[in-house]
Amino acid sequence: MSGAPDVAERRRAGGGTALGPPWHVIVLNDDHNTFEGVARALAAVIPGVDYPRGMALANRIHHTGRAIVWTGHRELAELYHEQLDERGLTMAPLEQA
Repeated sequence: MSGAPDVAERRRAGGGTALGPPWHVIVLNDDHNTFEGVARALAAVIPGVDYPRGMALANRIHHTGRAIVWTGHRELAELYHEQLDERGLTMAPLEQA
């Protein structure tokens, strides 16, 4: 083996791979979610996001209208997008990075 990370390792890292270009998961500002609710949803769904990081992202969403909350392989981006949508967040369509 050449020392290259296996597929599972690349997926955990969240970067683009030979499996395709990376995709952005983007949450939009809305008038019905609280900062706390957004932070809890992000912490529950997005790997590496804890509640304080979720609050920082919620603040960015509030002040700029949107935030990229995760970037990586398309299938995982679709999964996280769907899970955040199911938790009531307002989602932008996936964007290729």
